[in-house]
Amino acid sequence: MIAKYWAQMRAVVRLEMKKTFLSRRGLWVYLLAFAPVLMFAGHDLSMMRTREERRAIAAAHPVPAGALLSIQPGMTREEVIARLGEPNVDSRQIRFGGGRIRREFLSYTDGQSRYVFGFADGELQSISVREEETFAQDRLIFATVFQFFFLRLAIFFGCVGIFTNLFRGELIDKSLHYYLLAPIRREVLLAGKYAAGLIAAVAIFTASAALQLWLLSLPYESSLSGHEISAYLGVAALACLGYGSVFLAAGLFFRNPLLPAAGVLIWESANLFLPSALKKISVIYYLQSLCPVVASPHREINPVLALLISSTEPASTILAVAGLFAVTAVVLVFASRRARRLEINYGAD
Repeated sequence: MIAKYWAQMRAVVRLEMKKTFLSRRGLWVYLLAFAPVLMFAGHDLSMMRTREERRAIAAAHPVPAGALLSIQPGMTREEVIARLGEPNVDSRQIRFGGGRIRREFLSYTDGQSRYVFGFADGELQSISVREEETFAQDRLIFATVFQFFFLRLAIFFGCVGIFTNLFRGELIDKSLHYYLLAPIRREVLLAGKYAAGLIAAVAIFTASAALQLWLLSLPYESSLSGHEISAYLGVAALACLGYGSVFLAAGLFFRNPLLPAAGVLIWESANLFLPSALKKISVIYYLQSLCPVVASPHREINPVLALLISSTEPASTILAVAGLFAVTAVVLVFASRRARRLEINYGAD
C-alpha cells in the first residue's frame, strides 16, 4: 500500500513540476529571487573598475590618522605634502567656467580609510573620508541583505506565489477536478503538490543564494568557509520548507490567500519587537537562529523603535531545525484534513 501511495505521489510531482517552474503566474518569483544577484553583480562591477586604484592604496605606506586629521581647509598643496608626504594618488584637472580653475586631488590612507583632499588653484577646499571596502564589511552586508530582504521578503513572497497557486490556482483555472476525480487519496495529492512546490522553491532560491555568495567573494582573495556557505543554503531551503507549508494551507483554507499572507507578514515583521515567548511562534526566529552571521537591525532602525526591540537568545541548531520541521508537519496535517473535505463549486468561485 505504501508503495502505491509513493508511486502516486511521484506521478503528481511529475505533473506539477512543469506547471510550478513555468507557471505564468509565477514568473515574477524569478525576478524577486534574483534581484539580490543583480545588486551584488553591480557591486562587483564597481569594485573591478577601481581594483587597480584599491591595490595601489592597499600597497601604499599608511599615514598616521592624527596627521590626516590635522589637515584643515585653506592649507596649500605644498603644506599638505610637507606634513603627510607624497600622496598615493595625485590627479589634476582644469575646468573652464567664469575663469580658469585648476583642480587637484590628493589621496592618502591610514590603512582603514581613504582621505581625498581637493584643491582649487593650490588651496585646500574639500576633505572627504571614505572607509575602504573589505571582505569582512561585505560579509556583514550580505548577512543583512540575506536576513532582512532575502528571507523576510524574497523567499516569503516567492512562497506565496508558488504554494498558494498549487490548489487555488487550479481552482481559478477550473482544472482541480481532474485530480479529485482520479483514484488517489487527498493526502497523497497534497503531499505530491507540496513536494513539487518545495523542489521548485528550493531550486530557485538556493540557486540565487549560491550566486550571491559567489559574487560576494569574487572581488576578494578571501572567501567564505564551506560551513558558512552550507549554512546559508540550508537556511534558504528551510525557509522554503516552513513558509511553503503555511501558504499551501492558506490556499486551501482561504478563497483569497493574500489576506492570511498579509497577516503572516505582519507577524513575522513584528518578531523583532515581540516578547521572547512569542518570538518562538514564528518561522523567522528559527531561521535567524541558524544564520552563521547575526545581522543587527539597530544601525538602520529609528532610535525610538530600537528601544522596543527585545533581545532573545537564538535557538540551538537542533532545536531550530526540529522546530521548523515540527511547524511544517503540523500545518500539513491541518491542510490534509481540509483537503479531505474539499469540494468544488466553480459557480461560487
